[in-house]
Amino acid sequence: MQFGIFSVGDVTPDPTTGRTPTERERIKAMVAIALKAEEAGLDVFATGEHHNPPFVPSSPTTMLGYVAARTERLVLSTATTLITTSDPVKIAEDFAMLQHLADGRVDLMLGRGNTAPVYPWFGQDIRQGIPLAVENYALLHRLWREEGVDWEGKFRTPLQGFTATPRPLDGVPPFVWHGSIRSPEIAEQAAFYGDGFFHNNIFWPADHTKRMVELYRTRYAHYGHGTPEQAIVGLGGHVFMRKNAQDAVREFRPYFDVAPVYGHGPSLEDFMEQTPLTVGSPQQVIEKTLAFREYAGDYQRQLFLVDHAGLPLKTVLEQIDLLGEEVVPVLRKEFAVGRPADVPDAPTHAARLAAARA
Repeated sequence: MQFGIFSVGDVTPDPTTGRTPTERERIKAMVAIALKAEEAGLDVFATGEHHNPPFVPSSPTTMLGYVAARTERLVLSTATTLITTSDPVKIAEDFAMLQHLADGRVDLMLGRGNTAPVYPWFGQDIRQGIPLAVENYALLHRLWREEGVDWEGKFRTPLQGFTATPRPLDGVPPFVWHGSIRSPEIAEQAAFYGDGFFHNNIFWPADHTKRMVELYRTRYAHYGHGTPEQAIVGLGGHVFMRKNAQDAVREFRPYFDVAPVYGHGPSLEDFMEQTPLTVGSPQQVIEKTLAFREYAGDYQRQLFLVDHAGLPLKTVLEQIDLLGEEVVPVLRKEFAVGRPADVPDAPTHAARLAAARA
């Protein structure tokens, strides 16, 4: 099972000091967070894609290419690649290039994003979000697997005999996770292709996550890719830790209250009760994360959000150390207990290359 962190890349004032980092500082901080993730023994770093304030990661492959050059083991991914407003041709070429630069340590999570104005900025209509996601991925899927592609669809100009370059490393396309918070159509899409389904459940109660994951697993089996238990599932989570749980709550509360993603809403206590957010001790994080398996089954990837809402970089790096030293080693051991032998590991380039050659 893979454990890692994801960042949405928000530039948010620190509510305890009033200071707002510069865009350069935030970008450099995201790089430092990725490097710390590898140092701490985590498996994955994922960055979001946004084209609007207060977020900075508008070019994920640029950042991930830079991180690739400074790491050796870390899997580099996205927390969202906007399949609706990005050209599938450009996605195909950018991520194949990144594959080569990172020696295969690359996958990506496709999503529609959650910012309505992005659609017209890139010449699209948000009312066509689901059809765009379906059509654009159908083309992307072919571009990585075929040369001389002929294509005609509704949302982009036709292609005639087009070959995306460079070709995927070793002829193996990057693994794709289809990310969704609430859209069953995206779970269906992931199941149809036999790809991974990432339910970023940081906003939602367990019963909603359970329904979405069960839908994906059932449809994965329906399309003949394996049993429901063999489907490839990823989950999100948001944590803030201190040795003493009360210290964690006291320190994190002002950040939660103004968080761009979900601040100005329910209280911290209500949100922790209703969602996967865990603010407390490392042991509390372990217990709550292990409980995900009770309603999502055995799954392959767990990503934590740790740098949101203006937290100082020093504090974020302390969170990653706690994950690496106290939380993830226990989770690795406990999630392995009782895990059926036929439940696959998280896909890697090496494993998928070996399967293709076999």
